[in-house]
Amino acid sequence: MHKLLITGITGLVGRNVLRTILDKIPDLSVTAIVRPGTKPSRYAEFAVQQPGMDPAISQSHAPVINYGLHSPNPIRVVEIDLADIVSLKDFLFTNDFNTVLHIGAIRGGRKFPKSIYLKSNVYATEQMVEYCLAKEARLIFCSSVGVFGAIPNELPANLLTEKNPDNYYHYTKIEAERTINKAVLYGLQAAIVRPSITYGTGDYGFPYQLVKMVNHHYFPLINKRIWIHLCHIDGLVKALSYLVEKQWESGITFAVADREPVQLKSLVDFISRQLQGKNYPSSLVIDRRFFSFGEKIARMMHNELWISRFELISKSWFYDVSTFHELLEKEGYLPHFTIPEFKITIEDYQKR
Repeated sequence: MHKLLITGITGLVGRNVLRTILDKIPDLSVTAIVRPGTKPSRYAEFAVQQPGMDPAISQSHAPVINYGLHSPNPIRVVEIDLADIVSLKDFLFTNDFNTVLHIGAIRGGRKFPKSIYLKSNVYATEQMVEYCLAKEARLIFCSSVGVFGAIPNELPANLLTEKNPDNYYHYTKIEAERTINKAVLYGLQAAIVRPSITYGTGDYGFPYQLVKMVNHHYFPLINKRIWIHLCHIDGLVKALSYLVEKQWESGITFAVADREPVQLKSLVDFISRQLQGKNYPSSLVIDRRFFSFGEKIARMMHNELWISRFELISKSWFYDVSTFHELLEKEGYLPHFTIPEFKITIEDYQKR
């Protein structure tokens, strides 16, 4: 039986990936790492609680709960903080996995000290790399197009585009990728997936907030043609589940996003028509100088979150996704187009 270790199952990406993998690969043993204190309701769809502890990792003092799926094979949920490197290492090296699917991370904009970002996003990845090298297991790493910075230095950003650690979260992703790529030279079998900002049911990040602001008429639409490149959750799920199921050449790296970028104004008008029956009011279009001034103030205050917010809605960002689409179209998958498929986020907003 193939044994999979997965992180990040309580987030939008991990939850959807695990759901798909369990449906497609019945002969699979799954262990999921979650943060200590996580409410069981956040992963209850996968499991029915069964009592028990795993003696194999008792030395790490990481509590383990055994669950029985609504399928023949069990899923095991292990509570370990990715920043707790000692417990993570103890757990890894007292267990056996064929594939490690590492999705979990502290995302940008969270109120954590840099030391926690470094441990959770870089040092934890280093432990995964060391384990996979020692045990000859495969590592699938969910990175981010943020390795190019919020705004890439060239468009479309591609494999040769210069990395840009414009905030600490992006820096940690760059460093994690560097660790993986170095280990590939020593025999690690690894794949790196770089999703763009992802939209789908159950997420409350940039796409959801965009819908909310457009509906309430307080989204500041710049008077400039801006192209943005979003990622439908199903596209990312297909990419990650493909890597779990199939064989691939070590070192493969690709960006994941919808087939084409869209103009920000076109997307805003589409959202407005779906919610209000008409295009976004032209009176709410703001001069580009406002955004330049706002970004300047944010940089003076060293506020990484607000710098990114101003940049994402005032500058273009899109990526070369040809490798991803060529790969999956061979498997019969159809590409996603932001318009009209962004309806998934609009409908999620309307239900709340």
